[in-house]
Amino acid sequence: MADGTTVLSHGSSSTPAFGGRVLRCGAVGVGRMGQHHARVYATEPGCQLVGVVDSSPARAAEIAEKFGCRAFPSERALLDAGVDAVSIAVPTTAHFKSAEPFLKNRVACLIEKPLAPDARTANALKDLAESTGACLMVGHIERFNPIMRAMQRATAQASQITPRFIEVHRVSPMTFRSVDVGVVMDMMIHDLDVVLMLMGGQEPDEVQASGVAVITQHEDICNARLVWRRPTGNCVANITGSRLALKTERVTRITGEDAYIKIDYGAKKGVIIRRLANELQMSEVREQIRNGSDLTMLKWHELVNVENLEIDDGEPIVMEIREFLGAVRDGRRPTIDASAGSINVRVAERIVEAIKDNR
Repeated sequence: MADGTTVLSHGSSSTPAFGGRVLRCGAVGVGRMGQHHARVYATEPGCQLVGVVDSSPARAAEIAEKFGCRAFPSERALLDAGVDAVSIAVPTTAHFKSAEPFLKNRVACLIEKPLAPDARTANALKDLAESTGACLMVGHIERFNPIMRAMQRATAQASQITPRFIEVHRVSPMTFRSVDVGVVMDMMIHDLDVVLMLMGGQEPDEVQASGVAVITQHEDICNARLVWRRPTGNCVANITGSRLALKTERVTRITGEDAYIKIDYGAKKGVIIRRLANELQMSEVREQIRNGSDLTMLKWHELVNVENLEIDDGEPIVMEIREFLGAVRDGRRPTIDASAGSINVRVAERIVEAIKDNR
């Protein structure tokens, strides 16, 4: 690291490296997402925003003035100023170039999703972080959405959910941002991260996909079918992503043998219907069906116990950066490490290849 402090990560455990001192932080790329990283570093207790870097000097100067830090002309200049941790929020194709000097000097990096534009580059970033011991976290912010955190709390308090079928819809109107990549890397990557997390980080055994390029040269609409064959039973995920919809929808439905979960990211609402909580009613209904009873007057929604998820008001980017800084301070593996980021990119790449094969 630039000031000689070593951060241990990727499963290492040691005495915290910073002794409780203020962490010196920076942001590289302060556009739509990067400006929020700068804001959090500038306001989070225990942090000091040292400076920002951007391809536009005027933009860097604007954000630096807004948050009371310096605007640096390059990553090297920010590194020489002395930083412990940085966010990389430049275009995906520039992630490696921007992160490399920091990782080589053991400066912790929070790299915006996706980790890299392709699996080869993602693995190179992972290998570089592991070789130097630098903490590397990937900014899959949907994991820190209040509804996702609520689902994780609810499933941790009771039996774990064993998915059998996952259905995801993430569609929105075209914003004309991130048009250098297709909808898989731009939007679907969020859901791949969540689905792969639910599957314990295991890559799917089978990938099928169809996609259509309408406005850009890349797929703007995609439907992917992922299959996992596991000793505990198979699971199928059906994921649809579109950036040509007329309205925004971000909904995931998880069906398991033990529960059904619906989460709506946009509305920040979610429900769980647990099998055990409804077993008595279901047993009675099954018995009546066996006896040939007329059940057409029954109202299904009145038979089941629907548990609303308890949502907090934590801002996702704040929660994400707090997880990153906690990993940096404690010398531990972050929630979404380089391995998870690499797997996400690899599966996304397989989906894009499947689209090409179908064509």
